Amino acid sequence: MDPVYSQLLANLPRDIPPHRGLEPLPDKGLAHWHVRLVGTGWLARIPKQSQMDLAALDNLRYQSACFQRAAPSGHVPLLHRVIAPSAGLPRGALLVDEIIGAPASGPRHLAPIMQALAAIHALPLPLPEDRAPLLNERNPLAGLIALINAQARHLDHAAVPPASARAVKARLADLAQRMAPAVMACPQRLITFDAHPGNFLITPTGQAVLVDLEKLRYSYPPLDLAHATLYTSTTWDREASFELPTAAVALAYETWASAVGEALAGPCRRALVPLRELMWLWSLTWCAKWLAESTGGQGVGGDGEDWSARNSEAALIEHVRDRVNDYLSMRSIERLLAEFHDLQTELATKA
Repeated sequence: MDPVYSQLLANLPRDIPPHRGLEPLPDKGLAHWHVRLVGTGWLARIPKQSQMDLAALDNLRYQSACFQRAAPSGHVPLLHRVIAPSAGLPRGALLVDEIIGAPASGPRHLAPIMQALAAIHALPLPLPEDRAPLLNERNPLAGLIALINAQARHLDHAAVPPASARAVKARLADLAQRMAPAVMACPQRLITFDAHPGNFLITPTGQAVLVDLEKLRYSYPPLDLAHATLYTSTTWDREASFELPTAAVALAYETWASAVGEALAGPCRRALVPLRELMWLWSLTWCAKWLAESTGGQGVGGDGEDWSARNSEAALIEHVRDRVNDYLSMRSIERLLAEFHDLQTELATKA
């Protein structure tokens, strides 16, 4: 962090509000460092890599669009400046509002998270030609299945338990055929694709604010509901870790449906559990990919995706490895498969 910190100081725009120095925040995520501009209410968001596998300038443009598209929801920080890539700061930075709040650290925070997601999902859908640069696949289901299958090649990595690899591959075998009948009727909207609770802060007024905007796209809203409530999400962040009974998940889904309205919630009802499994399979195959790629990579660089452990502090990497190994265990896989069945039953009784 030290070289990036000094280069940020050297590359700050001259027209930013006066500040009383820079204060690096704890290293919490695999994709960004954050530095407080003391006295301004702003944070510098400095990419370690691009999770969308974009070149440095394209990554900044994509993230800028994420902040701008979601801003009308009232549940994201405002973007103030973009610092272009340079020799000293090869991936550039974004200057955004610092949100004062507490981590979303328990089931009581699910309701405000669901309301925040509903506000994002309810935003007007731009015309197709106006959706770039955000990802806007004609068939998001096919696109996500292709991404899952690309990540799934890492299930053969030596660190993935063979029984777990076989169990996941079995769920992948007929994925499109199982998903399509329920999913295709679900409308596409702006979604976050990164809605785990650790990416939210709860303000003193009880509002949930999504503070990590990097992977927004136009796709199926239930993917966000899944990412906010899956075991592989609610136990991911060190400061926002909790487990949910099936009834709490069903209640969270109901909260979202009430907030977003029947016009969107209704057509998505059949897709809730299928898309939950799809999000889980994306997470599991990503875990296998991380195990394979975290020991390599180029370290701090300028372009593309880079999961190298050298990009983050040792304590964070140790935590991620613990979580990844847990999620890829047969115990966790069996737990989630049972939950999908139970949740389907729970939702059916409330329909």
